[in-house]
Amino acid sequence: MPPSARGTAVALRVLLADDHQLVRDALRLMLDSEPDIQVVAQASSGTEVLRLARQITADIVCMDIAMPGLNGIETTEQLMAVCPNVKVIGLSAYADQRFILDMLQAGAVGYVTKADAGDELLRAIRVVHQGQTYLCPAAAAAVTGAMRNNAPQGRFRNSQLGARERQVLQLVAEGHTSSRIAQMLHIAPSTVEVHRRNLMRKLDLHNVAELTTYALTRGVIGGQSASGGLSPEDKSQPPGPAPSSSSRDVEH
Repeated sequence: MPPSARGTAVALRVLLADDHQLVRDALRLMLDSEPDIQVVAQASSGTEVLRLARQITADIVCMDIAMPGLNGIETTEQLMAVCPNVKVIGLSAYADQRFILDMLQAGAVGYVTKADAGDELLRAIRVVHQGQTYLCPAAAAAVTGAMRNNAPQGRFRNSQLGARERQVLQLVAEGHTSSRIAQMLHIAPSTVEVHRRNLMRKLDLHNVAELTTYALTRGVIGGQSASGGLSPEDKSQPPGPAPSSSSRDVEH
């Protein structure tokens, strides 16, 4: 709905984050049809979310969890550090208790499955804007079940992995080479190898295949590469030069 048709009320400003264009388009059409909601930006990756969050004012971010590279959980954690007043609603195809718990622990205040991304998402946006937490029925049932069964926390929180190690784990499992990971994270290839060795030591794993299996079974990545069948290099922008081995490992 164009701004002129919204009346004088201030609309809730929403940033949509999902790596699938069709999903973003469908959500935008639905949300923009509401008089009190306006989609102000769209992002296809976690990195783009963090960039846009510094450039625009958004009240709410609808965050896909399974974005390639920097996933929605890691993005939420970093977003909260720079934009603590933004409300994040997790979006996922699954009501998996690991994803839900990790998103809430990262700072999200809502969680809606994509199957419910109609009235439930509209309800979630309005509820979290009022300072409350909202879980769609499927997510609420999963969390309740986890509490009753005294299930373990999310996949990362009980581990000894640092933030950078978690990023490297996801990218290795997605099939990226060490040189490409270095370019994506702006660190030296030798630093990537150090993280890889530390991952294997901490997790008692011995090769990339075991790392990938670990990532799959812990829900770090989906059942197939987030690159959708293409190699990571085929889908990426032309990379810049990799840092030298003496480059400092700068956290982002």
